Amino acid sequence: MTDPAELTARLIRCPSVTPDDAGTLDLLAALLEPAGFTCTRVDRNGTPNLFARWGARGAARSFGFNGHVDVVPPGDPDVWTHPPFSGALLDGVLWGRGATDMKSGVAAFVAAAIDFVTETPPDGAVILTITGDEEGPARDGTTAILDWMREQGERMQVCIVGEPSNPEHMGEMIKIGRRGSLTARITAHGKQGHVAYPHRALNPLHVLIRLLDGLASQPLDRGTAHFDPSGLQVTTIDCGNPATNVIPARASATLNIRFNDLHTGESLSAMLRERAAAVQADNGVRFDLDIDISGESFLTQPGPFVDLVAGVVAEQTGRTPVLSTSGGTSDARFVKDHCPVLEFGLVGAFMHQVDERVPVAQIHQLKAIYQTILARYFA
Repeated sequence: MTDPAELTARLIRCPSVTPDDAGTLDLLAALLEPAGFTCTRVDRNGTPNLFARWGARGAARSFGFNGHVDVVPPGDPDVWTHPPFSGALLDGVLWGRGATDMKSGVAAFVAAAIDFVTETPPDGAVILTITGDEEGPARDGTTAILDWMREQGERMQVCIVGEPSNPEHMGEMIKIGRRGSLTARITAHGKQGHVAYPHRALNPLHVLIRLLDGLASQPLDRGTAHFDPSGLQVTTIDCGNPATNVIPARASATLNIRFNDLHTGESLSAMLRERAAAVQADNGVRFDLDIDISGESFLTQPGPFVDLVAGVVAEQTGRTPVLSTSGGTSDARFVKDHCPVLEFGLVGAFMHQVDERVPVAQIHQLKAIYQTILARYFA
């Protein structure tokens, strides 16, 4: 039996801060290849990625897992109870950066896949896609693997992303979709002048604030069957002006929109440009907008795949999972263009925190859930 907790500890001891995989992918390939997996590095632009397949290419049935081995920086190591890359195991708890997000998830699905194909070789293919880019720009990680798979004729019919999905207890939640994310950087150009003579200047801050207030005070929607209402948050306003008696020539702001399936990044971009143009026409301040769409909203409709996973989770944990679209973004936003995808992993309470840690029992439970899902899918 492949021990997922021991594998998690070995992965934690590799300081794989984005985009350095620090040997994690070689470690995983060395375990997978003796079990019959064909492993291929799909690195792109310096980003390390691994594709592993057991079974024939183009098999009639295929099941995929996706995850990442890169982690966020640990911060000051002196404030950690145990060194962040120690993989310390004490009293049934495993400590270290990536213990929750998400070296444990990768270890669990790798261990489940190895034991499953060894004990009960399925009539089909098991595919693992693992990247070192999820916590960073996410431009050359999972997207690179999917591009390569398309070129090679590789295909997953369904996929589980092993991100931490449970708020407090195992079995609480499965993520069947995610909101989209859009960031807009708005620059307002006015005319500098003395505050005592405002008629000789054009204050970009006043007009920028008017635009932002109009955007933030009006709800974008009321939500949908599977999504909460979309939300717009202003995250910063700045003009770089240290003087108290000068009207600045320029001011900038950044906002983020997390949007549901009533919108697309393109439709929201058009809305922002239209609103800015209207305020500009009324006030004379010129707006420049730089918009970045990091992901569109998506939903995997409840059906046989979702039901299978939810049934196994309920059986193994004693909890009926909520089907949720809450939270931030993950690489599922890329996988959804390839095949139906959902997210299920550990409890995410300590991810990205100092003293990130996970109970060892949870890692073993997650492996058992993944292995049972594989057995049911290929039954």
